[in-house]
Amino acid sequence: MQAKGDVLPWERFRDWVHCLAVVTFDLELGQTLETVYPLHVKLSEEEKSNVCYLSFPDSNSGCMGDTQFHFRIRHSSSKLNKLFCGVSNKYNSNCPPALQTDPKFMNGYVYFRQVKDPSLRRGYFQKSVVILTKFSFGNLFHQILRLLAPQYFDIGLRSIELACNDIYQWPSPVPGEVLNLFILGSTFEILIPTASSGRLGSPVQQLKANPSFPISPVVITSVHEVNFFQCLKQIICHLHLLWELVLTAEPIVVMAPVPDSSANTVNALIRMIYPLRYAADFRPYFTIHDTDFKEYTMKSALPPPVILGVTNPFFAKTLQHWPHIIRIGSNTIGKLKKVNNAKLLDAQPGVYTSYRPFLQKDKFLLKKVIMGMQSHRPDEVQTVILRRHIHELTESFMIPLERYVASLMPLQKDINPHKAVPSPRPFNPDDFLVTLESSGPQLTSGVKGDWSGLYKKFFRSINFSDWYNLRHKEAQEKLQALHLEVISETDIHSWVSGLNEVEAVDLFLRLREQISQTHLPINPSVREKLQQQVVAILNTLPEDLQSVLISQNSSKI
Repeated sequence: MQAKGDVLPWERFRDWVHCLAVVTFDLELGQTLETVYPLHVKLSEEEKSNVCYLSFPDSNSGCMGDTQFHFRIRHSSSKLNKLFCGVSNKYNSNCPPALQTDPKFMNGYVYFRQVKDPSLRRGYFQKSVVILTKFSFGNLFHQILRLLAPQYFDIGLRSIELACNDIYQWPSPVPGEVLNLFILGSTFEILIPTASSGRLGSPVQQLKANPSFPISPVVITSVHEVNFFQCLKQIICHLHLLWELVLTAEPIVVMAPVPDSSANTVNALIRMIYPLRYAADFRPYFTIHDTDFKEYTMKSALPPPVILGVTNPFFAKTLQHWPHIIRIGSNTIGKLKKVNNAKLLDAQPGVYTSYRPFLQKDKFLLKKVIMGMQSHRPDEVQTVILRRHIHELTESFMIPLERYVASLMPLQKDINPHKAVPSPRPFNPDDFLVTLESSGPQLTSGVKGDWSGLYKKFFRSINFSDWYNLRHKEAQEKLQALHLEVISETDIHSWVSGLNEVEAVDLFLRLREQISQTHLPINPSVREKLQQQVVAILNTLPEDLQSVLISQNSSKI
């Protein structure tokens, strides 16, 4: 694939994937990292340990045949990682917050095979092919593994080399563009949602097949959406309670018999509040060997805001102090178990909690879904019903907040070019709660209950602070852009004529710096006018001072 000593520009590969790995079972060492590709990729000791243990089901799971699941681990920072932050920043600025990458974490997508093999000392062939990536595109990477892993088990490392070469040729991950990703003889067609499509009230972007494409690609209609019904059907009667727990970032542990059930349930939970980003930590599959095990199982402190997916029965005792426990088991519908003493936990599917929801159940929706189960309505249809309801519930909750935050913006007439950029007024929870009577969620949602109480709990959660910080940052950038727009329409000559030399230089430097901030939402025509005004200011200064300023950074003029 590459000559010895050659260094290929792997940044295009790393736009999508950190590395591919193969984990095998060694009788003496246990799970070991057999291969990491590309060869130059270095994982930290903690990452190696986590990948090894998380790429295999717990021994009690008894997973025979092929199993697919995913996990999430902490990602060690390095100088190499910082070289590739440019593409991530560009991607993050154009996609919904819920799909943004986090440099502190990596996702691992696993294809595990366990089959009997009398030729091996242990009597079983056990191996996993793993894709490590910053993206939470489960529908894409699980599809790729269904293509790649069987080929690897047949022909070995060559298939991984070929796959990496193909990934290197992929276009950049640009939200809003139809991307055709060729790998191992197949093409996957995807569309990453844009930031605007992730806004509340925006239509959901989904991809449809393109009949004009010469070779029919595999169309992945959504890279991130989950089959809500399949994942949550055992606990579907507690849909609204679960939505509240996730919205307010309550500590939750999901206990399941196998890792794919654990991972899929956790993934469905965090997607319940989409397009709002679940800002707390979550681990779709978590084991006793995880490097964060001690942190998350300490009984001396309150459980942190995190959702853990586990399969080892050991956790039933270790995490019995957690306030909310979801058990996934057989296909029977789980009951709500109101427990104050965790020792009362049994092994039946259900939600074990003493939490009292603020909102009432939507009995009409639940009856519709349960009747669909009895009439064998397709899972896809059930999922559409659930997704629409949950999305509308999240919209009804968030729109009053969005409206209130928008009201905190200064009026455009108050933006003065000769003064500093104004700031949005601070968020006042009490003022917001007063608005609920006339413009609260009860106007758009049929769900009844104590909406004010739920908002108060939400204000104390990491999900609120994450959402508000993002909105505040966007508001500040919008005000900066409006301020510059006002400056662009100002008579710069009259302005500069009233300044002394030091003040004129200061204005020149400030304007030049602000124009260089490409992340600001400035119209190109406004930016061009500002460039002209910077030049006009420069021309009013003495020639020797002009030369000094030009030499500092002529490209910004």
